[in-house]
Amino acid sequence: MSSQILHLSPKNVWKHFHSFTQIPHPTGKMDEITKFIIDFGKSLHLETEQDKTGNIVIRKPATAGCEGAKTVILQSHLDMVPQKNADVTHDFSKDPIETIVEGDWLKACNTTLGADNGIGCAMMMAVLEDNTIQHPAIEALFTVDEEVGMVGANGLKKGFLKGTTLINLDTEEENELCIGCAGGRDVNVSFQFKTEKEIDKGDVAFKISLTGLKGGHSGTQIHLGHANANKLMNRFLKDVVSNYEARLSSIQGGSLRNAIPRESFVVLTIPEQLSDDLMDLTAEYEALFREDFAGIEENISFKAEKTDLPTSLLPERIQDDLINAIEGCPNGVMSYLADFPGVVESSLNLALVTANEGNIDIKLLVRSSSESRKDWVCSAVESVFLLAGTKVDFSGDYPGWQPNTHSDLLNIMEKIHVEMYGNRPKVIVIHAGLECGIIQSNVEQKLDIVSFGPTIRGAHSPDEMVEIDTVGRSYDYLIAILEQLK
Repeated sequence: MSSQILHLSPKNVWKHFHSFTQIPHPTGKMDEITKFIIDFGKSLHLETEQDKTGNIVIRKPATAGCEGAKTVILQSHLDMVPQKNADVTHDFSKDPIETIVEGDWLKACNTTLGADNGIGCAMMMAVLEDNTIQHPAIEALFTVDEEVGMVGANGLKKGFLKGTTLINLDTEEENELCIGCAGGRDVNVSFQFKTEKEIDKGDVAFKISLTGLKGGHSGTQIHLGHANANKLMNRFLKDVVSNYEARLSSIQGGSLRNAIPRESFVVLTIPEQLSDDLMDLTAEYEALFREDFAGIEENISFKAEKTDLPTSLLPERIQDDLINAIEGCPNGVMSYLADFPGVVESSLNLALVTANEGNIDIKLLVRSSSESRKDWVCSAVESVFLLAGTKVDFSGDYPGWQPNTHSDLLNIMEKIHVEMYGNRPKVIVIHAGLECGIIQSNVEQKLDIVSFGPTIRGAHSPDEMVEIDTVGRSYDYLIAILEQLK
């Protein structure tokens, strides 16, 4: 089914995206894909350079008559978010992505697709190999490990780029031009404890499974109110521990810091005579969750099944502190931008909760267009978990990208859009973390930056899909921009 891509138009873009689906490239596994890009640049006899972080720039000289124009930087990231449905066997470190065309959309079979940001990379590769386009000098920047900590952009080599115009290809809605985005910071919560080995006689064990949630991008979809699996599971745990003598053995909730958690799994013990009560309570919570998220989540599944007794438990004080801290921790939208109605300013994603074998690790991602608000939300989270006796530290801090409404590049792109499509594009600031602000902080020259791209839905989840026709229109738009900038 994956070969269907090769019949899509424009073929020079889709053939490169097909290559991306065949080369494993989850965040943190960049060696194979970076070698592929380096070999591609060299095969075109273009200057190709890689910095110590792993970022690659391929430089294409200006075409005849365009030598005096400003150098244009085209930029996309190479890594993809590795998410799959619970019942799927897929190893993102070695297995290709299986794709399928469904109507107007291209999607993957029960995994993330990698259109974020493989489509942007594919468009850049098509530009590099097309010698019929009139364009200024181009620096095609392929960054690594964007999805976890903006590693590539943060580690960008000084002097790596000479251009002053930057077109980022990581926006996910056609007819929108992005001119600003939120920054972010990771909050890492951890503590160690001595497990309890004695389990009360007469207790039995259950595995509690919460699945079927939509999840999604913790930036662009945080305002949609998708359920957070960690918060829902914890709501149940507070009840079952307080009122049914349950004891926790392990928790595994969420998988990635920048994805809204879709699933959570808990192993707990309970007196055997309360087993039927536990089954009834689980069914009640499934109905409650479905009611609370009616119209938002259609496939919530909350089940309990007997399992083998675990070898250890969390101490009661530890489990209580953990449950109370997660219950008290805020999650979701914290504030909105006054100048851009409906656009999120600050948010918090309670992304991962893992507790077993003497360790508890919790990871959260704070996003904000305001450095002050970002500090404030981080401080609030820190206070909640310090009260529970945990260790809290911060990492992966990156700045936001401040809007420039007087951008020359923006004016040109708006004009071209009107000429090509008969309407003005929507100029937006998004709550996702684009690399633009970080790249600006790592170069000496002032950059004029705009981001755009085709329509992508469900990024960071197995529901990810890209609207096929928007890819062709986005590529045509990119070519028109380059020819105007000459």
